[in-house]
Amino acid sequence: MLQNKLSSRDKEEMYRQIAEYSFEPTIVHSQQKILYINKAAADFFKTQQEAVVGANVVDIFTEDYREMILERIRLGTEERQVGELMETTVHRFDGTTAEVDLYCHPVQFGETEAIQSIVRDITNLKETERKLTKLKNEIATPIVPIADGIAVLPLVGSVDGDRTNQLLEIIPKKVQGHQLEWLIVDVSGIYNIDEVVAEFLYKITSIMQLLGIQLVFTGIRPELAQKAVESRIDFAQLTTMSNVKEAIKRLTS
Repeated sequence: MLQNKLSSRDKEEMYRQIAEYSFEPTIVHSQQKILYINKAAADFFKTQQEAVVGANVVDIFTEDYREMILERIRLGTEERQVGELMETTVHRFDGTTAEVDLYCHPVQFGETEAIQSIVRDITNLKETERKLTKLKNEIATPIVPIADGIAVLPLVGSVDGDRTNQLLEIIPKKVQGHQLEWLIVDVSGIYNIDEVVAEFLYKITSIMQLLGIQLVFTGIRPELAQKAVESRIDFAQLTTMSNVKEAIKRLTS
């Protein structure tokens, strides 16, 4: 009964008072315009509450997520659909970015149908995950000496963009001190066969040549060769052999 007697202004003020006590950074927006943020959100985004009212909420998000955010806003506005929890990256007003979990759902803000967005900072968590992944990749990237000046590097698992960047950093460091002339890179254990893998083989070859080390790739499956052709990567510049046994026999004979 009390709720029915409250005016729209009273309901909006009640919402503000409740949200101000929340530790969750909360933003209320309608038609992409910010109507209200609580103190927790202002502190998180390094700004003042009144300074961002009226700003475009989409501008908070980094460019690579904005199309997805626009679609979530459309679904929330037109269909009153609750947005599922998602990970995204946001700009803060001190020039830094933060990785966050984002949860959105429709609300009534006074007389306005709006969307409430709650963000949770997961920057430290994601950084820890990246460090653990890098450590795992370092452990899973063994340089195995087999003869003077020759070593084998077996690559196993999935190779995506992040892992290729890590491998391009890890491998040159790991070969230091081995005094290698040849490094046999066996790719038969790579799960995915795509353009990312093909481009990685070309890049690591160029880097190792600068270090004076020649690469021999073994275990290249026909699917990978086809992807290389589709990516216009010239595999003729790479030294390839069918398997590690053959490579060792040729290099040590």
